This record gives sequence, structure tokens and C-alpha cells, in this order.
Amino acid sequence: MRPTLLGDTDPPMRFSRTIPLIAGTCVSLISLLVEPAFAQSDADRATARSLGVEGQHALESKDYKSAEDRFRRAETLVNAPTLMLGLARALAGLGRYVESQETYNRILREGVVPGAPEPFKRALNDAKREVDGVGAKVAGVTITVRGSDGADVPNPKVLLDGSPVSVASLGVRRSIDPGSHVLQVSGDGFKPAERHFDVATGGSVEQPITLEGDRSAASPPGAEPTAPGPAPTAAAPEQASTTASGGARGALPWIALGVGALGLGVGGATGLLAMGQHSHLTNVCSGTTCPGSEQSDVDNYHTMALVSTVGFIVGGAAVATGAILLLTRPKTENASLAVPRHAPIRVVPVVGFGSIGAFGEF
Repeated sequence: MRPTLLGDTDPPMRFSRTIPLIAGTCVSLISLLVEPAFAQSDADRATARSLGVEGQHALESKDYKSAEDRFRRAETLVNAPTLMLGLARALAGLGRYVESQETYNRILREGVVPGAPEPFKRALNDAKREVDGVGAKVAGVTITVRGSDGADVPNPKVLLDGSPVSVASLGVRRSIDPGSHVLQVSGDGFKPAERHFDVATGGSVEQPITLEGDRSAASPPGAEPTAPGPAPTAAAPEQASTTASGGARGALPWIALGVGALGLGVGGATGLLAMGQHSHLTNVCSGTTCPGSEQSDVDNYHTMALVSTVGFIVGGAAVATGAILLLTRPKTENASLAVPRHAPIRVVPVVGFGSIGAFGEF
């Protein structure tokens, strides 16, 4: 038997032939890399040769994880069927039959050129012989996604073991490695769902997923919108500012009229009191001379007379200002900001013992 880079399927050699096996493996590696077209540089070829030897040793020791790493690195540096065959065998040892099958098929698609080294030809023949055995171990799953009403979920997001699943593969058998898997499905307007399932080696399972509608989420594209109540229309900042300022301007005339009415009311009330006080002083005083006991009444008379005068002046000025503002404001304000009929201006003077005042609505 002639040893190669990836080993043969014959029974293991005895200890006495271990040295020839290793030597033969190295010779095969050398012959594998004799054509410069398969590598970027001599350093790449030397590195790939070393990685191939390490990968083969790991494969024979059933350290499939290390074998995958070494053969994958070597095959990246040098495209050779012997290295791809080692990678395919390592993947099969890890139970990753889908990727292993595709690696075998890649060897078959690329083939070998006429006059290729003998290890290349043997790797191709081994791939043809082993690919069907790996393919028989590939499992399958059929994923279907529906809404709770039985309708299709538009553009569902499907993750199988954390990797995205294309919508094009939904509803048909999808190749999958045997073992335990996690399926996560979500969609716009639906509550997400998660399923755990197992599939046997070479077996197939159905995984129908039903998503429940989520009213709190956004409606899915194309769905009939619900009939919401009338939404309040938010005023633009400029419009809100204009409205606020217009409201303030519209209220100014009525404020001025209210102040004027209050001032006139105070002036009238205190004027009446002053007139009554004046009549009393006329009876008890002689000309401009009054008894000392009437001094407080004289002071009250002067105070009320002053307050009455100021009230009439302020009230008259305020009423005149309000009237001018009403006559000169824009028509739009007159229409939208006029005081409604059911809210008239009302001012009531109040006179008490030793005090005067007023209250009103405006």
C-alpha cells in the first residue's frame, strides 16, 4: 500500500511501518505542492504542507476539531483536492454532514487536470466513494410559518440555531445536521415564537410555526388598519405661537374695558360718599372753619374726593383704550377671539364701612 496525505481505508499498519507511513505522507505532501499555480508563494506552500501533516495526524487521532482547523487553513492557502478531502472527513467526524457533503461535491465538481499528481487522483476517487455515505446521514426540516388566522406571515424573520433562514427555503425540505436545534420566528405585527426540536441522523421533521397577532406592535405591511378615533392635530410651533400671541392681543381690549369699568365704579361710589360727607360738613361748619371734633370727617371727605377723581380718570382712560383696541384689531381676531355672548362683562361696586371696592367678570 502507498500512503498519501489523507490516509487510506485499509487496516492500520503495524508499528514497524510507522516510519515509512510518515515518510510517505511527507512525500505525498511534496508532490501535492509541486505546481506553483496552487499557491501564492513558497512560504504558503511550506505552511500548507505543515498544516496538512498536522491535520492528518489529528484526523487519525479522531481529534476532528483540530483536523478541521488545520485542513481549512491549509486549503485556504493551497487549493488541492487532498486538503479538501481531509476537511470533508473532519467535518463528517464532527457530525456536520451538510458542510461535509458540500465539500465532497466541490472536489467532484472541480476534478483534477490531466497529468495531475497521483495523490490528487486518489483524493478524487475517494471523494466519489465516500460522498454517498455522508449524504445518507444528512437530516432535513420543513419550516412553515402561518399567522393565528391561518394566513401567511409577510416577510417573517427566521433564525435556525442563530443563523438566518431565507424565506425561499420555507415550506420545503431544508438540509440540516442531525441533533438538537433551536428555531426562532418573528414578524411585523406578531408575537415572536421559539421552538426546540431534535432530528435523527438521516431523518426529517416538520416544524410548523403559528404566530399570534400582537396588537401592541405595528401592523404588518398590507394589513387593514384598525379604525382609530380622530387623532388630535398638533399645531405647528409657528401656528401655536401665533395663536397664543393672537389670544393675548384679543384679550387686551376686554381687560382694558374691565379696568375702566372698575375705575368708573370706584369713582362713582366714592363720589357719592364724598357728596354725603360734604353735605354733613356744610351743616356743622361755618364757611371754611370747622370744629376740631369734625377734623376726621374733613380728612375722610378729602380722601374720598381724591379717590373718586382718580377712579374717574383711570376708568375713563382704560375704557377709551379698550374701545380703540377693539376698533383697530384685525377682522380675523374679531371673529375668533371675540368674547362670547354668554360671558358678558359685569362690574359691581362694593362699599363698606371705612372701605370701598368692586368685583366683576370679564
